[in-house]
Amino acid sequence: MADAPNILFAGGGTGGHVYPAIAIADAIRRHMPAASIAFAGTRDRMEWEAVPKAGYDIYPITVSGLHRNQPLRNVSLPYKLARSLVESRTLVRKLDPDVAVGTGGYVSGPVLFAASLAGTPLVLQEQNAYAGLTNRLLGRRATRIHVAFLEAKKYLPADRCVLSGNPTRMELLACDAAEGRAHYGVPPDAFVLAVLGGSLGSRAINEAVAHGIETVLRDESTHVLWQSGRQYFEALRARVPEHPRLRLLEYIDHMDLTYAAADLAVCRAGAITCSELMVTGTPSILVPSPNVAEDHQTYNARSMAGAGAAVMISEDDMKDRLLATVSELRNAPARLAEMSRAARQIARPEAADTIARDVLQVAGFDEEVPSDDGPASTD
Repeated sequence: MADAPNILFAGGGTGGHVYPAIAIADAIRRHMPAASIAFAGTRDRMEWEAVPKAGYDIYPITVSGLHRNQPLRNVSLPYKLARSLVESRTLVRKLDPDVAVGTGGYVSGPVLFAASLAGTPLVLQEQNAYAGLTNRLLGRRATRIHVAFLEAKKYLPADRCVLSGNPTRMELLACDAAEGRAHYGVPPDAFVLAVLGGSLGSRAINEAVAHGIETVLRDESTHVLWQSGRQYFEALRARVPEHPRLRLLEYIDHMDLTYAAADLAVCRAGAITCSELMVTGTPSILVPSPNVAEDHQTYNARSMAGAGAAVMISEDDMKDRLLATVSELRNAPARLAEMSRAARQIARPEAADTIARDVLQVAGFDEEVPSDDGPASTD
């Protein structure tokens, strides 16, 4: 056996697949600096920049997703699939990994399938409450499947599932409310509403908030941190009057400080966002995007709401319910405190280390168990 493991990661397309993979890889490096780590990805998606920036090599695989709403675009799919399988087989032979780790996205399908055919053990990480298509297909070939929401085990081989959570950035835990509010110039006793639409922004959330922002700011103790997203910023800046208790931001670089400052967040229900809300104990109003594959954000939001950590509002109901819900929670500090406690209770801040230890164990280089909880319950 070699002195250190050779590990191949495959996952990409969105930050929800790429950043968990990088977080796990970083944790492996902390446990075993000599580990050889490489990624497979596609040239035209975000992993092609994010992975090298994180310090890891990445190899190209030609792959295309299934276009559910535009079937004519699927004509070339069989050719691309065949090509991706050939490229994946060649890559697996070249790297000869001790373990292959998949974090979802279409690229992980052919790469992990080729690795499995070559006898390489697989470890999967599923970020959402509703397991993605690729992980569902690969599940029975996997040695271990790490899930972030217990509900995901319903779609995967439950006896191979471990409830580990989603890897999140370590800096999220490094600051407190006083530091966050000082960063934004917000008084310590203010009520802070954070509106977070992601780096690209959410048109629906922006419209609902723009419609009601004057009402929200009538409460003189309320401050609003509003991330509009790059494509909506200029239009909103021209449309929404300036206000001393409103910070309209194109993009937020310091999410750790934002979560620390916030009493309540309004945001989408992507897997990583939900995990960050859990880890930071931030009460939230979740508006699932209806435009994501298999409606997985609704499953995430239902899980958070079911645990008492969030309130879920559908996009169709947002204009009618959002302001009333913000006002209701603003005037119920005991409920906000309970939501914060509930979020922290379901958080898994150690997720990256848990999964990293298990990857090393599956590769034959570590004897630690995958988590203190053992396999996810099958109740």
